[in-house]
Amino acid sequence: MTFGKMKLAAVTIAVTLIVASSSAETASNRITVSVRGHGPDVVLIPGLASSAAVWDNIAVHLEKNHRLHIVQVNGFAGVRAGANAQGKIIQPTVDAIDAYIKSNNLKAPCIIGHSLGGLMGLMLATEHPDDVGKLMTVDSLPFFSILLGATNVTDAEPQATMMRDHFLKESQEEYGDDERSYFPSLVKSPEGLNLAAEAAAKSDKSVVARAMYEAMTTDWRPKLGGIKTPVTILYAWDASEKIPQIFSDGVIRENFAALPNKTFARIDNSLHYIMYDQPAAFATQVDAFLK
Repeated sequence: MTFGKMKLAAVTIAVTLIVASSSAETASNRITVSVRGHGPDVVLIPGLASSAAVWDNIAVHLEKNHRLHIVQVNGFAGVRAGANAQGKIIQPTVDAIDAYIKSNNLKAPCIIGHSLGGLMGLMLATEHPDDVGKLMTVDSLPFFSILLGATNVTDAEPQATMMRDHFLKESQEEYGDDERSYFPSLVKSPEGLNLAAEAAAKSDKSVVARAMYEAMTTDWRPKLGGIKTPVTILYAWDASEKIPQIFSDGVIRENFAALPNKTFARIDNSLHYIMYDQPAAFATQVDAFLK
């Protein structure tokens, strides 16, 4: 589940435990934010069913020259759900990130979001443009359900409902087993696969189900034209997915076509978790983005 799992059947995005940091603050009952490093501010948002630990390697790379604010969505990766135990997830999380940025007086930080975190970054840039100096989306889309053949939210609704309800009917153990069985299609790295799958399996299935439904029925394409913030669109391609490279390129470019100030960058030989499968190439792209 994720942009990767969505490349086949859903919108879940996963990894492991909360990142170690020099300081940690519960920013709200929606998110927990870990802070580490010194320098210009960078906010990192993981994806659906993911842990903040997905950013561990890049955090070590960046923390000498940047102050990192690493978001953990409550209810994912074994973290208590808090206010996410019921109701909507995505918009309240975007609102919580906005509140964190404002309350901590961050001045137009750079935002990096993986998959669902990338969608949240697009929403933040639209609704709170002063919060975002630059944005990088990592293997994300403004409308995930395009990967399942939907052309609009109405098309996406039946499958999104079916998938949400399936998760809700499963036991937590059944849900965890499903996640572990799917993740080899999302991560090539053995270590990364273990981290990602276990984080997903430990996530609160109700929080994941509702957030997945919301992601699948959110189409941000009509709002992209209003984003003036520079956006780097980083995405993965791997021959094992049996999707022609030119098709993958076309899907990305078509879906971000309305975005006025954009740069595309592709990393090959990687599945959905670029930061695990191609960490050196990922770090190079992040360095270029932050210059």
